[in-house]
Amino acid sequence: MKPFQINEKYLSQIPALQLLIGLGFEFLTPAEALRERQNRTANVLLENILRSQLKEINRIHYKGGEYLFSEENVQSAIQKLKNIKYDGLLKTNEAIYDLITLGTAMEQTIEGNSKSFNMNYIHWPKAKNSTGRNKFHVTVEYSVARSRSTETARPDIVLFVNGIPFCVIECKAPQVDVEQAVSQSIRNQNDDYIPKLFIYSQIVLALNKNSAMYATTGTAAKFWGVWKEPDNGQWKMDNGKLLKLKNMPLSEHVRQKIEASFNCQLSTIHSELITAQDETLFALCRPERLLELAWKFTVFDGGIKKIARYQQYFVIKSTLNRVKHFDSTNSRKGGVIWHTQGSGKSLTMVMLARNLALDPEILNPRIVLVTDRDDLDKQLGNTFAACGLEANRATSGRNLLELVAEKKSGIITTLIHKFDKAYAVKKYQDESPDIFILVDESHRTQFGSFSARMRQMFPYACYLGFTGTPLLKKEKNSFTKFGELVEPHYSITQAVEDGAVVPLLYEGRHVEMTQNREAVDLWFERHTQGLSKAQQADLKRKYARAEMLNKAGQVIYMRAFDISEHFRANWQGTGFKAQLVAPNKTSALKYNAYLNEIGIVSSEVVISPPDMREGYEETDDETTDEVVKFWQKMMKRYGSEEEYTKQLINQFKHGSVPEILIVVDKLLTGFDAPRNAVLYLCRVLREHTLLQAIARVNRLHEGKAFGFIVDYASVLGELDKALTMYSAFEGFDESDLVGTLTSINSEIEKLPGRYSDLWDLFKSVKHSYDEEAYEVLLADDELRDEFYVRLSEFGKTLGIALSCEKFLTETDEKTLFGYKADLRKFQSLKASVKLRYAEAIDYRDYEPKIKKLLDTHIQANEVVQLNEPVNIFDDESFMVVKVHDDIPDKLSGNEDAMAYFGVLKPFLEAYSRQTGELDEEDLESAAADTAIAIHGILEKHKKIHFWDDEDAQKQAVNDIDDYLYDELKTERGIELSLDQMDDIIEKVLQMAKFRNESEIT
Repeated sequence: MKPFQINEKYLSQIPALQLLIGLGFEFLTPAEALRERQNRTANVLLENILRSQLKEINRIHYKGGEYLFSEENVQSAIQKLKNIKYDGLLKTNEAIYDLITLGTAMEQTIEGNSKSFNMNYIHWPKAKNSTGRNKFHVTVEYSVARSRSTETARPDIVLFVNGIPFCVIECKAPQVDVEQAVSQSIRNQNDDYIPKLFIYSQIVLALNKNSAMYATTGTAAKFWGVWKEPDNGQWKMDNGKLLKLKNMPLSEHVRQKIEASFNCQLSTIHSELITAQDETLFALCRPERLLELAWKFTVFDGGIKKIARYQQYFVIKSTLNRVKHFDSTNSRKGGVIWHTQGSGKSLTMVMLARNLALDPEILNPRIVLVTDRDDLDKQLGNTFAACGLEANRATSGRNLLELVAEKKSGIITTLIHKFDKAYAVKKYQDESPDIFILVDESHRTQFGSFSARMRQMFPYACYLGFTGTPLLKKEKNSFTKFGELVEPHYSITQAVEDGAVVPLLYEGRHVEMTQNREAVDLWFERHTQGLSKAQQADLKRKYARAEMLNKAGQVIYMRAFDISEHFRANWQGTGFKAQLVAPNKTSALKYNAYLNEIGIVSSEVVISPPDMREGYEETDDETTDEVVKFWQKMMKRYGSEEEYTKQLINQFKHGSVPEILIVVDKLLTGFDAPRNAVLYLCRVLREHTLLQAIARVNRLHEGKAFGFIVDYASVLGELDKALTMYSAFEGFDESDLVGTLTSINSEIEKLPGRYSDLWDLFKSVKHSYDEEAYEVLLADDELRDEFYVRLSEFGKTLGIALSCEKFLTETDEKTLFGYKADLRKFQSLKASVKLRYAEAIDYRDYEPKIKKLLDTHIQANEVVQLNEPVNIFDDESFMVVKVHDDIPDKLSGNEDAMAYFGVLKPFLEAYSRQTGELDEEDLESAAADTAIAIHGILEKHKKIHFWDDEDAQKQAVNDIDDYLYDELKTERGIELSLDQMDDIIEKVLQMAKFRNESEIT
């Protein structure tokens, strides 16, 4: 019996190639592919195939006749595609995408007339599930010359359509994480590798046998996705079609070509079982799907190329199928699309509009995008414009009427209230069934009089509602307004599971107005580590300022103070931002004023004009002088409301300030800032408004594991029961809210386990203080990788815990001390082994949140020189640790205690210089008493072979640790750093061991 293979060639690359051949790709060996490229690795197009296909798929139709393009024009089209000017990966890719989707105009003379005719590179099929007259090829180990280098890079598999590289695939063995394939693909797209291959690619894949990820050109690692077919896998849906393809015998000729290319026997490789790799290749790379994804489901959004996620693809397909059916009134069937916020709802609308426009069964569709807020209307218009689709924005009711009455196919965006104004101008009615009304955030606009007016004007239009939040129970009864829910819906649970959004952690915080002195002192002790004495004193003065304010002012000031400290300690300097939701405009300005007065965090206010009621759940009934003055100041500075909002949003999204954006109603919906990580909720919100507000912080960003909701308004209290048990969510079905919010406590509960898991790696280390033993143990690559993973998990969880008020106040000091000290030790160990084992620098080591945690809570050790440099091989000089001559009387005759005194005193002197808190007498007394105590502890644990007994040493270390903590820190108030305490123990043990060995010799 032959053993099974474990490498990528046998378990991923060859099986992928066999399936792709079954899907209709013709196999070219690397040598054959190179010949198609004129034997030049700098060429990436298969020129002979491209030339042949340009002739095959293109005809000129002129005055009833059919003509071929000239050889000159065919060659010219090849040169246009081949010699396109490189202007960066994405810009060039977009130019090529336009070429291959739109074709290129060629001038040709026919019957004496010179005219311009369009030549296509791809035959984009109009019929369903058709591959058109295109040719599909696959090759392996595709060597491409690197930019500015004599070396080449070799993607594992490349798929071609008409000789154009359409899809680039990286394969890995099953024991290698597929993310390594992602990383390799991204590296290959860099300017110094082989970007000139990727300027043509439409899809990129990363595979191993058990998992697969896909993206398009230029996609950052965090946006690569998984593809999921409905009904648990395409091979089930297609009645075993995938299984038949997988097991379809290859022709003898193809078999020989594969075996020669890989120097293998295929009979020893083939598996009849379906793998995750097979499912993904079948789903994305079968020719008709590959073409469809490139043609109808790819957009450039502001210069960034995006391809549909699976939920977008399937809901659009489902919607297209639905709208082609008519009901009893001769209207197309509509429906509601529920895709959770942050999962690309705006792009789904763009892609749906594109598919409606390209569908041969729907002639001249007119698409009207309807929202109920000006900022959403602008955002949608901008998204369409950024994606290259021209959308006309209705500026008034009359303008809406003019745009609709033109009866041209196209896209119009409008606010819903303009329908009422349009109808007032003219009792207009259009009975066309080819008008598609796409209503964004449909639950908010579907029942009002405006909605009724919309239906009066377009009685037979197709109505499609889009919502990012689940529907309330009462709304579900009114589904008939749009039709039923269009499946598949996409819930928050699915989005988090797919990595489309980050999960949200909720913390309810309550700021006490009258705190007892003990509570205040504890708060300052826990929150101000890392600040100097002067900074701490300044903070206490600011805290006391609240007592001078009235009750309402106190509440806002204390919350502003807590927010300021929370942001400083956990987020400031990481590049992440926060939003603060205030109950009304006046209080928004107060939060801003108090945050500025405290002076730690920068903030700005974004509100609507004081004299304009904001349509939905407006709470700001008063127009105070302060608000009017603020507004006048903003208008003087920015010139208009639009410019004021735009500039502050741009500063928040792209600048270093403001760190906190204060809002009331504005920017609670449709506002995407991926760096926005914390929402401070100082206002009671309910239902959809609450769901929309918290989704502001669920967008993906590098280094962002969670979004944080910090609730000062007691909307959900401790979040210790089902969401629908709270009044804010009682109108929803519980099943629709699963995964929306998680209590921060549930994440903190993982901390002891992650701490234990980290230590568990080192259980074989005999002497816990022997740092060298840890480093030697981590020589094993796999163990070292696991150490990095566990350390990262522990660090992130500790960071979350240290941001939580409840954890800080309810966890005992010794436990906190242990967590922090060990994180610092292990971070230092990580740095050491990375250098020792010559690993490449990984910039994730400098991940902002971990750096922030170390900087804020865990102080780096200052170097304290205990003695002048000496020759450690010279017993006499090593024994003489430099100390003052005036040794306290209580140490006379106790040479061991004198030696320990010499270790301790420099630490206490350094502490005294830093703080000015210890006079010489107190310092000497503390050092002497501690030296005597340490001597007593070591004597107590002294035994034969003590220095070989790990357990005996641990007990002694624990006792010394307790003494330093209980006596020096707690009783005497000497706040030594964690490092200094560790160093004292280490140096004392070194001294004791040396003295013991000296006595023996």
